[in-house]
Amino acid sequence: MTNEQRREPEALGPFRERMRTIKQYEELLGVVYWDMRTGAPRKGIEQRSEAVGALSSELFRIASSEEMGELLQKLEEPDTYAELGEIDRRLVEETRKEYDRNRKIPPQLHREYVVLTSQAESAWELAKANDDFPGFSSYLERIVGYNRQFIELWGAKGTPYDTLLDLFEPGMSTAELDRLFGELKSRLVPLAEAIARDGDRPDTTFLQGTFDVAAQKKFSLYILGQMGYDFEAGRLDESVHPFATGLSPGDVRITTRYLPHDLTSALFGTIHEGGHALYEQNIGAELAGTPLCAGTSMGIHESQSRLWENMVGRGRAFWNRYFPELGKTFPGRLDGVTAEAFYRGINVVEPSLIRIEADELTYNLHIMIRYEIERMLFNEALPVRDLPEVWNAKYREALGVTPANNAEGVLQDVHWSGGSFGYFPSYSLGNMYAAQMMNTAKTKLPKLEEQIEAGDLLPLKQWLTEEVYRFGKLLQPSEIIERVSGEALQSRYLADYLEGKYREIYRLK
Repeated sequence: MTNEQRREPEALGPFRERMRTIKQYEELLGVVYWDMRTGAPRKGIEQRSEAVGALSSELFRIASSEEMGELLQKLEEPDTYAELGEIDRRLVEETRKEYDRNRKIPPQLHREYVVLTSQAESAWELAKANDDFPGFSSYLERIVGYNRQFIELWGAKGTPYDTLLDLFEPGMSTAELDRLFGELKSRLVPLAEAIARDGDRPDTTFLQGTFDVAAQKKFSLYILGQMGYDFEAGRLDESVHPFATGLSPGDVRITTRYLPHDLTSALFGTIHEGGHALYEQNIGAELAGTPLCAGTSMGIHESQSRLWENMVGRGRAFWNRYFPELGKTFPGRLDGVTAEAFYRGINVVEPSLIRIEADELTYNLHIMIRYEIERMLFNEALPVRDLPEVWNAKYREALGVTPANNAEGVLQDVHWSGGSFGYFPSYSLGNMYAAQMMNTAKTKLPKLEEQIEAGDLLPLKQWLTEEVYRFGKLLQPSEIIERVSGEALQSRYLADYLEGKYREIYRLK
């Protein structure tokens, strides 16, 4: 076929231009949100939220305009669609899904919601600092109310909560989550009980005391560099709750939180967010400037943060290599501690109140609690005012601990202030994806453990780039995991990994 015969469909140029404009608006909003969460003056938040609302409304208008609908209709005509390349077809599919969803939301309702959630994130920070759930609940009640309206306008998929799940993990349902979580719980709870009853508990006394914050930052930056994080395409800052913002592959920013009396919080928070950043920095150049230049789902995104944080960063091979550097970074603080003792100490299993500080094993129980509460909010109309009571009861039941206050209970996470209902399951889904991917990686990279122990983390990064990162949103999450492992998502890989690791650490028979 000649170049003349391959002329692009007439609607494709204007469509691509709109896609570029949408991505540019999203990048600008990302910068604003990053600024609001990393030190913008509190007195400016209200006005900044109005500005965010105006910018978001314009983005919403472009994305849901009649002109966009007309372009999509033209590109979806069978003869025209058949002429499109893989990237343009996927763009049309994703844009159609978003367009149909957006067209059902009145523009004014969308703007009100954006302004509300912009204000609510700052209100949450203040409420958490002051242990003031009543001061935050008015925001949360309105956010939940808006989401209930959105579900009605969109039309529920199965259950109302299924509709929210689909925003973060396309195709996921409560029925599938109940199956996966049920399988996982049936293996993890007996393991946790065996550890508590018969386990040889590792020593953690060397993790107590003060660790210089400047030294923590130095070591965090060092480890990011070892992972292959490109500092010319990103930066590390501080925030109340660690997060990653992917503006473009050339600008992926992460934050962490330094605690003087906790060496592990910032260290593993940094590695976690670094995993997110590696994904965003290594999306294929051909997707740059399009909405496909993003993670395909939050579950796949979390698989990368959890893989790097836990399966690499909390691994024995990793600390055999990096423990000497850690000791030099904190002179005198870790004298007499071996790499093996440190490895066992940072993997201690202990029921805790705070999700982001939970061990690998019990972490999934924290997620299941949030999943059950969110399902109650939207499928059973649980009143927001009852959240603290329900939260505390579920923690007593699942982990045997009770928050002393709401700051370490229902107020501990930022997600609900931004309206991210349906997000939390992504963390445990990410653990499952990560275990399944690492199972394949060890087959494809037979010297992986030796490479990690030698401080050569780049072969793993390069393999993940080839198998996951470069595709961005070009492939669906189910396509990614099947491409990597040859099968659909399974819970058994995570259960096998956790059982093998923790039985060995706790010297269980």
